[in-house]
Amino acid sequence: MTSSSDRSSAVDVQGSKSYEIRTYGCQMNVHDSERLAGLLEDAGYVRAPEGSDGEADVVVFNTCAVRENADNKLYGNLGHLAPKKARRPGMQIAVGGCLAQKDRDTIVKKAPWVDVVFGTHNIGKLPVLLERARVQEEAQVEIAESLEAFPSTLPTRRESAYAAWVSISVGCNNTCTFCIVPALRGKEKDRRPGDILAEVEALVAEGVSEITLLGQNVNAYGSDIGDREAFSKLLRACGKIEGLERVRFTSPHPRDFTDDVIAAMAETPNVMPQLHMPLQSGSDTVLKAMRRSYRQERYLGIIEKVRAAIPHAAITTDIIVGFPGETEEDFEQTLHVVREARFAQAFTFQYSKRPGTPAAEMENQIPKKVVQARYERLVALQEEISWEENKKQVGRTLELMVAEGEGRKDDTTHRLSGRAPDNRLVHFTKPEQQVRPGDVVTVEVTYAAPHHLLAEGPVLNVRRTRAGDAWEQRNAQEREKKQGVMLGLPKIGVPAPLPVATGSGCGCD
Repeated sequence: MTSSSDRSSAVDVQGSKSYEIRTYGCQMNVHDSERLAGLLEDAGYVRAPEGSDGEADVVVFNTCAVRENADNKLYGNLGHLAPKKARRPGMQIAVGGCLAQKDRDTIVKKAPWVDVVFGTHNIGKLPVLLERARVQEEAQVEIAESLEAFPSTLPTRRESAYAAWVSISVGCNNTCTFCIVPALRGKEKDRRPGDILAEVEALVAEGVSEITLLGQNVNAYGSDIGDREAFSKLLRACGKIEGLERVRFTSPHPRDFTDDVIAAMAETPNVMPQLHMPLQSGSDTVLKAMRRSYRQERYLGIIEKVRAAIPHAAITTDIIVGFPGETEEDFEQTLHVVREARFAQAFTFQYSKRPGTPAAEMENQIPKKVVQARYERLVALQEEISWEENKKQVGRTLELMVAEGEGRKDDTTHRLSGRAPDNRLVHFTKPEQQVRPGDVVTVEVTYAAPHHLLAEGPVLNVRRTRAGDAWEQRNAQEREKKQGVMLGLPKIGVPAPLPVATGSGCGCD
């Protein structure tokens, strides 16, 4: 999954304790942080002002452990907060997520000013642990070894009024040699289909029109409940929910990507023509060393079937460069797959030792200089392909779901931005009539760059939606609050897309 570092925007209300959440890692962590925010607000906390930089009453780190320097980053940030905490009696610091699950008591030993350490299986305990630490005046370290309750039962403060994550499983049954996630998230646990669909229906009733189904290995869904076709059935069931316009999912594993899933994608209108299919390496030798249960021929066969069933599908991927023992011939096999698959975009990673993984102890670790050179060759090739694939979009008429905050230059260019059905980012000319995030516009693509498209002509159609109504209502409520208190508007936008990466993030799927 993708890498992100997000500092929650926040509010500060006189007389209430404020909180700030800093999130590192994949979409699962981002969604967990929405739950942490919901838990804290349920307990009476409010968000601290954006840019407060550790001035909140409670600062929570939701950590990632899949990069070699993850702990250095955490302890550096904790060190930055130590003098602030010393000056402010009552301030609390909590550390959760994958690194907390891995390091446990080590965190408090290295940073004794931390108040709470909690793991990936017991995020629901955060408010209780904070209160216990306050009353007992000592650090609380509580790491559950297995999932106590499925996280979706917890309160959630969603970052978007019109798009939402929905977890369908947690944990992973794979044993990839470069990935520590199964050791930290545990074995796969599936939610009951009825519970998932009930959550989706409730979200749609609130105005959400796009959902992204989440799982560490999302298309393995059903292995825990004994139904190998459970995931395709779930996609088809989502297609029957009135008002749900877009369904996405991330991230699947090639091993579990079966023909019934391809058929469900092709035959369910609201399942979007987008697929993120991690490759990791094009070399059968390297894939075997990674303990990936597919080979190049199987992978390219899946891509071929998807393209036959869904001709306009945009396919993205993850690739690791410089895995231990990778030869020049192995790397050339990866380039071969990239040329054959013609990915719309790719997350490209330089191999990084994950402490606690078998790969970290392997012989023939590749010199940094060699890894860097291969990485640059891969990025150059993928950039070329991404641009060529985007140029094929010029002249097409697309329906975009309007987004907020995805076009960094929108204010200066007088444009708006939105996502096409295949998740490509499109910047379009701002129409005279009001268009809200969550609304849908129809545009014609006039220009292509490697990582975005432009629609420079007039908008062909604007469709106001319930999702746009939900966005408008949410912002009206925030403005009402602002009249009485200093309020920073929350970040609004669809869940983070899958852009080309620059060598950071987990790439663990």
